[in-house]
Amino acid sequence: MDDLERTRYLFPVASPLVLPSLEQLSPTRAATLAAAARCIAPHAFVAPARGDALVEAIAGRIARLTPAMRSGIETALDLLGNRWATLATGHHPLPFHLLAQAEQERLLARWTRSRVGSLRTVVQAIRRLVLLVEYTTAAAQHEIGYRGPYYTRGPALSWEGPLEGTTRDDEPIARGPRTVPPAVSRQPRHRLLTSGVAGVVRAGVVVVGSGAGGAVAAARLAEAGHDVLVLEAGPAVDEPDFDEDEGARFEQLYADGGLRTTDDLAVSLLQGVALGGGTTLNWMAMLRTPDWVLDEWSSRHGTEGMSPRELSPLFDRIEAEVHARIVPDEAHSPNNRILLDGSRALGWAARAARINARGCVRTGFCGTGCRYGAKQGALQVYLPRAVAAGARIIASARADRIDLVERNGAFPLKRVHVTRSVPGQPPAEFVVEAPVVIVAAGAIETPVLLQRSGFGGDGVGRNLRLHPTTAVLGLFDRDIYAAAGIPLSVVCDEHMRRDANGYGFWLECPPLHPALAAVSVPGFGTAHREQMLQFPRMASLIALVRDGADLDTSNGEVVSGRGGRVRIRYRLGARDTRHLVEAMTAGARLHLAAGAQEVRTLHAVPVVVRRERDLDTLASRPVGPNDVSLFSAHVNGTCRLGGERSTSGTDPNGERTGAPGIFVADGSLLPTAPGVNPQETIMAVATIVAERIAARRRPG
Repeated sequence: MDDLERTRYLFPVASPLVLPSLEQLSPTRAATLAAAARCIAPHAFVAPARGDALVEAIAGRIARLTPAMRSGIETALDLLGNRWATLATGHHPLPFHLLAQAEQERLLARWTRSRVGSLRTVVQAIRRLVLLVEYTTAAAQHEIGYRGPYYTRGPALSWEGPLEGTTRDDEPIARGPRTVPPAVSRQPRHRLLTSGVAGVVRAGVVVVGSGAGGAVAAARLAEAGHDVLVLEAGPAVDEPDFDEDEGARFEQLYADGGLRTTDDLAVSLLQGVALGGGTTLNWMAMLRTPDWVLDEWSSRHGTEGMSPRELSPLFDRIEAEVHARIVPDEAHSPNNRILLDGSRALGWAARAARINARGCVRTGFCGTGCRYGAKQGALQVYLPRAVAAGARIIASARADRIDLVERNGAFPLKRVHVTRSVPGQPPAEFVVEAPVVIVAAGAIETPVLLQRSGFGGDGVGRNLRLHPTTAVLGLFDRDIYAAAGIPLSVVCDEHMRRDANGYGFWLECPPLHPALAAVSVPGFGTAHREQMLQFPRMASLIALVRDGADLDTSNGEVVSGRGGRVRIRYRLGARDTRHLVEAMTAGARLHLAAGAQEVRTLHAVPVVVRRERDLDTLASRPVGPNDVSLFSAHVNGTCRLGGERSTSGTDPNGERTGAPGIFVADGSLLPTAPGVNPQETIMAVATIVAERIAARRRPG
């Protein structure tokens, strides 16, 4: 019995939970939501019409969620609104919406700090949803000093827009006039997509997923002469579609509308679901897998042909293909400057990052897609190369199941059952027949597809690695405006090897736009609002932990449940927990070294640091589920390659054991957390898998 199920048992709801047949909440749930929203974002209710519009917008957001996620939100509303739950936690035996607002606020605060994990989960589910919707509204964004989309206004700060001078090929940044650049569409990718599919489609290789793994594998195999078909579950997008609208694009382009989390809501998972996958939305860091990690993979997991010496030329090749270049010193934003200068003041190792960009105009909107064609990911590099070599691409096409049609031979025929869901059209089903299937749908969807198809077991779904990440916020006496500029241009890797096994943490900068900032800043009500009003002076450092320091222990798993529900379970290990606390402390210390007036953690009740001696408080604060906000854009493991079948999802070549001709080529293959942003690692591993397939099977 998990936390949420245990809470249902302790505090039974008045009526059985059913999925809504209409896209509206019941009156009781709506009243609970409205009351909670008033407590969480009271500023929005000063004008009644604005408050009503917010509640309507939140209800609409709930209606657009997947059935499983909608059920979870409705359960949270039922629990919060249940009078017996209210009574059991020390309040009057009234439904939440009938309590006085002061008592509602006390109840939310008490549940936020409760040692009953499910109560913290309930508050976080509702709090995050309210803040996510409120801070995507024009009114809220204007009030906190957010400047909005770059393409409508051009550069207004010295750290956004082109640099002065003439663009150089050895740099990733554009140089030239600081004007509003037009949207670029160098290649009309929509026209490259296959449309009108029905019945049975045949291919030599079908690739499920078009991100860092799938697009690279597709390009390598198509260029080797294979008939390749790429299936992408997300929508077809191109530069003009990236309108720099945080709320709309998060809902469209991220898994579960940007609300994907672990089951207990303790870790938010940011995964791209669009043509190009995560490479369309990431922050462009190109970092090589550390040598000691590759050595660990070889000695502990039986990888073959992936030593530092063997991978070095492959990394060179990939970096050349995506125009990976080091960010010049004058191009850093104030947020990244804090990381670089603060590290140097402390004597810590920090360096300018290498990013995959050509002509970057430093808008800060990398996380919602590059409107200017500068980001050199799958969408700009590998998918066009695949198509030029004859590959076909079908977007909005979800692979539901893989069947083995034949049982004999190295590459027996398979059928991939696909549902295509194009907005404005009824869902259409078709089948792809191919002898080779490459599953590259990401470390959540890849194991789920294999499990649904009967190819689970062994290590499939196990050993989920997340690089659990939290932020440390600094308040400065000057504008930082972390929404603009290159989001991630500096890396502090001083603490990468905190233990003898090569596990630790590193520090980076994120882009800070209103919705993500609002969800990250802890608390609610007036205190939360006061923090958000400091938005222009707010700097953010993120601390990323290389999880798995408790060797041979699986931190998490992904399981395909009944009714299509996906269960994502995750817990920090003991050593990982220690590294997380050390990482937050290091981030706070670095902020102080760079001149921050005040530093805050993302604990439910934040630790406030104004001087060095305040740092000691961090060690005593809990970091259990929902005690501190965690997120991850690095979702790996779950089908790791290796020589030991019982603990691996594939063999050392990326082939699913017992399923000949079914391969994996994405981040789920990584034997451990790589300890760096994984984009380049995934591209390298996908290349190895594709080239080994090509060596075994001739085209045709």
